[in-house]
Amino acid sequence: METFLNSFENTLYWIFNMVSFKVHWYKNYFWGLIFISLVVWGLEIIFPWRKNQKIFRKDFWLDAFYMFFNFFIFSLIISGFYKLIGNIFKQYGVSIKSLTLIDIQNFSPIEQLLFFFVISDFFQWFTHVLLHRIPFLWKFHQIHHSVKEMGFAAHLRYHWMENILYKPLKTLAIMLLGGFEPEQAYIVHFIAITIGHINHANLKITWGPFKYVFNNPVMHLYHHSYELPKHKKYGMNYGISLSIWDYIFKTHYIPEVDKNLKLGFKGDNKIPNSFWKQLWVGFKN
Repeated sequence: METFLNSFENTLYWIFNMVSFKVHWYKNYFWGLIFISLVVWGLEIIFPWRKNQKIFRKDFWLDAFYMFFNFFIFSLIISGFYKLIGNIFKQYGVSIKSLTLIDIQNFSPIEQLLFFFVISDFFQWFTHVLLHRIPFLWKFHQIHHSVKEMGFAAHLRYHWMENILYKPLKTLAIMLLGGFEPEQAYIVHFIAITIGHINHANLKITWGPFKYVFNNPVMHLYHHSYELPKHKKYGMNYGISLSIWDYIFKTHYIPEVDKNLKLGFKGDNKIPNSFWKQLWVGFKN
């Protein structure tokens, strides 16, 4: 209980310091998230791909609330549990360096960030594939795919169970890198947030020849397609920040671009509209 309460208090203190500008701007995830959101939203307003889509699109405010809930509010709840689990592993001699494959501590800062970014993104891609292919996990991931109009805030609209699923695999990635998160890891986090926002935005960006490396809004729109091709039973274009994994593992699919593509999935009409009811989706059906 002491471990849990201390972790809760530390997380609350961390969030308060960010909100009150007591954290350096380059490490302030609260105001950084707001800044990135406003910039990408501004681009949506100035250069909309689907011009008939409203600025305050369907479920705009619900998605905006999800951003802060998943990034900050849920962190208060779950941080203590992660700390407890970490202490249990330590008691059995399992340290964060137990699975080290590549120790990046002796690399240059740029190399550290590059390895951290690529390895973390691969584990997130792999987790995303599991969310689609394992029926039990798909029940939770349905919340993200219930979006009917794409916009930047849809990026962080996902069930709280996904926090629990992604965090351990991200920790595993850090363990493989020598149990070490680069000092400048905040750069990677902000880049990932920006790319994720753009991928869900009402923008037509493909990155040209770099589309084989970086995910983009056109590619990700098809990930949210209501109709799936027969040879992509579980979905396609699972990339988070990088698209390269989809091209390597043949999970990419980009036919002729249709900006008015119908989004969602069969049965999405059963997803409740209320945030509080969505919290229990996956447990009741």
